[in-house]
Amino acid sequence: MSDIEKEATITLAGGRIRCRRCQAKSKRSGQQCKKPALKGKTVCGFHGGKSTGPKTLEGRQRIASVKIVHGEETRAKRGERSESDARMRNFEDLIHVLGMTTAPRWRGRKPNGYIAITTVEQAKAWIVADALGLHSKLKV
Repeated sequence: MSDIEKEATITLAGGRIRCRRCQAKSKRSGQQCKKPALKGKTVCGFHGGKSTGPKTLEGRQRIASVKIVHGEETRAKRGERSESDARMRNFEDLIHVLGMTTAPRWRGRKPNGYIAITTVEQAKAWIVADALGLHSKLKV
């Protein structure tokens, strides 16, 4: 079976039942899911056929307000962590711009609110803003 060709139906119960086959494809193996699709859907319950999500504006807002990752980190906690990560990245920029280290820099995704400090003038402005408690509002 190539990438384009997907089996549309599946036969179950010893050939007595014929129904639509789930159209989801594995990222790892590239094979089509072997489960039957839910009635009126193109995918099985495992691949999102049961999911309808909130329909009303109130329902969407309720879900957005309580969105938690892994049951422990709320949006507010993620925001606080992102701000502190951005501040640490800025401190790292400072020590590199001021020539205090030649160590390798942090790898990976930059946090929200992070603005790179590349010149001594930007470093001075960030230090003053940090001392005044304005570092999160400063656009270097």
